[in-house]
Amino acid sequence: MAVVADDDHEQQVKQTEKKKPETEDEKRRKKIVPGSLMKAVVRPGGGKSKPAEGNQVIYHCTVRTLDGVTVESTRSEFGGKGTPIRHVIGKSKIILGLLEGIPTMLKGEVAMFKMKPEMHYGEKDCPVAAPDNFPKDSELHFEIELIEFSKVKVITDDLGVLKKVIEEGQSWETPREPYEVKAWISAKSGDGKVILSRTQDEPYFFTFGKSEVPEGLELGIATMPRGEKAVIYVKSQYYTESTLMPVVEGVDEVHFEVELVHFIQVRDVLGDGRLIKRRIRDGRGEFPMDCPLQDSLLRVHYKGSLLNEEKTVFYDTRIDNNGQPLEFSSGEGLVPQGFEMSVRLMLPGEVSLVTCPPDYAYDKFERPANVPEGAYVQWEIELLDFNTPKDWTGFSFREIMDDVEKIKGTGNRLFKEGKFELAKAKYEKVLREFNHVHPQDDEEGKEFANTRNLLHLNVAACLLKLGEHKKSIEACNKVLDANPVHVKALYRRGMAYMASGDFEEARADFNKMMSIDKSSEGSAKAALLKLKKEEQVSSCIMHKLFIHSSFSTLNSNHLDEQEVERKVRKQFKGLFDKRPGEISEAGTNDGGDEATSENPEKDDLDNIDDHEERTRQTTTPPPRPGILSQLRKLFASVGLNRCTIL
Repeated sequence: MAVVADDDHEQQVKQTEKKKPETEDEKRRKKIVPGSLMKAVVRPGGGKSKPAEGNQVIYHCTVRTLDGVTVESTRSEFGGKGTPIRHVIGKSKIILGLLEGIPTMLKGEVAMFKMKPEMHYGEKDCPVAAPDNFPKDSELHFEIELIEFSKVKVITDDLGVLKKVIEEGQSWETPREPYEVKAWISAKSGDGKVILSRTQDEPYFFTFGKSEVPEGLELGIATMPRGEKAVIYVKSQYYTESTLMPVVEGVDEVHFEVELVHFIQVRDVLGDGRLIKRRIRDGRGEFPMDCPLQDSLLRVHYKGSLLNEEKTVFYDTRIDNNGQPLEFSSGEGLVPQGFEMSVRLMLPGEVSLVTCPPDYAYDKFERPANVPEGAYVQWEIELLDFNTPKDWTGFSFREIMDDVEKIKGTGNRLFKEGKFELAKAKYEKVLREFNHVHPQDDEEGKEFANTRNLLHLNVAACLLKLGEHKKSIEACNKVLDANPVHVKALYRRGMAYMASGDFEEARADFNKMMSIDKSSEGSAKAALLKLKKEEQVSSCIMHKLFIHSSFSTLNSNHLDEQEVERKVRKQFKGLFDKRPGEISEAGTNDGGDEATSENPEKDDLDNIDDHEERTRQTTTPPPRPGILSQLRKLFASVGLNRCTIL
């Protein structure tokens, strides 16, 4: 039975192998005929291992005619440059005879391969071009000395940069732009001549991305963790000018011996060079797995200073907070945005220096008395530790819902403060976790469904404030798909439709509210009144746009109002989707697009408009302008800000 099983296994292996597509090298090997390639060992090699697929092989090659005349050679004594050849088996383009022959050799071995023309440059469709005046139609001897072979990392697809690891590093994090790096570096040309000696005093210090080392060397170091020792093979196209060393003429490739001593993590947090986090003391653990990327309770010490000549310190927890650290929960808008973004990228015990622009520091946050408006600041932050909230595994339904109320309450506070993105993130986090909650009875099911609907509508309210009208409508639809007569969802969707200029859809939702729940008539009628005003303004704007537009394609004498609006929208496609700053802000503000701060928790529809009216003058960040707002500004910029209803 065992024999049969083995036979079955072998058959399965063969079937699996058949399914793999053949490589070009495998197709070429099939063309080899007996007697076309002969091998004679001139000098035995050492060891037992032989080159395999993916290995880099370094060898000298001398080609002779059968009567001993040298055709070409890599050796200097036979007229060559003295630089051995480097190939990666399975990656490099190589003549068929060596593709087949080199994997049979041991390290240090010298062998003579007798090849017929089809085994070297005479092969049909040979992927390697023959050198000038090469006798590719002749039978030749190829003397090969296999100097060494090893595993390498292919760094560039053209094999212009390869890396051989000599000694493994200490972790997996590797440097990148704009990290600061310390490394011992020496360099030799391909023929072994020293180009750069290792400095004796201290490692070379450089910053990634500033051309302070050759391009190929930087690409190689970018794959090295701390403590790794490696040889980086760099061909001429990647051997570029740098402050480390000049380019030596006539050198086809350089072998860099590198020991990566240390690097300082420097992160361009925003990607535009304005918010820079520079690690000045390593923390505990591995980046980024051990960072507080998720919302957590954090404990930090920090010292804040202005980026002026005096580096004025405006706050130091060790002095101004009686030596006590600052404790705060991330994701709740309790510290400046740039501060939190940087701390989320820190390890426990790490100390980092953060430089921050005013819009991510205190211009949009409660500003300390001694920090002027528009000030760039620097924080020296030490992350002492953090605690990530437990997930709901093992929680009872009541414990889960109590936790939901806390998170929802935080979201509501953020909403009232005008921090709509943060509020939305809180609601969406609970909705994601709800996918793993399973009520056990009807009562729990009803509470769960009601809470989930409320969260979707809170998300919709946030999206409406952010000007994401389409997404706001989609969030409302998640509620209405399950409950088509959900009055609050109809109201919120109607408001989103109205903000996006879809007046008929908005009217349908408001009318449906009244037909479902008579107690909602007050809110629905107020919304319909507002809708009527918006329609009148829209009609005015569209007619003015028609009358004063320089475009001759529209003719108001033959087109009704809806057709005018349709053609205007088509003609100015894209105008209505732009964000603040993308349309001229010239002209006066008529107040039609002022932000309101509707409370997403408010279920009493009769009081929604009252609440909006009370909060209409708050100083929350303005939402993305709607269509009407943008058209008003467009008209104001060309002097058409006074229009009458036609």
